[in-house]
Amino acid sequence: MLNLENNHPSRASISSHSLTSKFLHWGFALLYAYGIVKQVNDISQLEDASLLELEVIFATVFLVIVILRYFYMRRFPTLIGAPENISKVHLLFARSIHLGMYFSLIMLPVSGLVIAFLFSLGFKDGLLQAAAMGLHDFSASLSYWLIGIHILAAVYSRLKGERIWHGMVPFWNEDRTVKIPDRFVKIELFPFSALEKILHLRGKKNVRI
Repeated sequence: MLNLENNHPSRASISSHSLTSKFLHWGFALLYAYGIVKQVNDISQLEDASLLELEVIFATVFLVIVILRYFYMRRFPTLIGAPENISKVHLLFARSIHLGMYFSLIMLPVSGLVIAFLFSLGFKDGLLQAAAMGLHDFSASLSYWLIGIHILAAVYSRLKGERIWHGMVPFWNEDRTVKIPDRFVKIELFPFSALEKILHLRGKKNVRI
């Protein structure tokens, strides 16, 4: 079945992310924002050797930090601060979004390094360079969408009155806030609960999920 937290402490035993987790989260958010602002808009700009070297260094640092962040955050359960009765399908959905973000954020610098490598070899256009640039654009677009979903889900959780937001975000943590009506929350819970029941029935038939 859906064994999402086998090697983790329970969410109930952790009220907030560690200072290291928060530093990696917000420090990387700033690094990602900086990468968007400083991105190369035209590959011909890489004719500047100093810019090419800077891009390679930035992509390498970015990649190392993403990988370190991934392995560090694996030590903690998904959605710290979530209710203990949260649907396992909900947790699976959240983990899928997280893994998708890591995938896109790893492929961004990897594809960028491939573009720089090909450019340094003289492949300024052609099929190989086009493929590398296409992968880079796809990774960037995927990261935008998944990070957007991640932010919207965090805000939605905050409006529901859950404590997930409080575990990572240092502001908007006061108790009094506008909350989403219960009927909307029930509508949200219905598909997760229904899918979990379906998966549970399949599990009884020894079908691995």
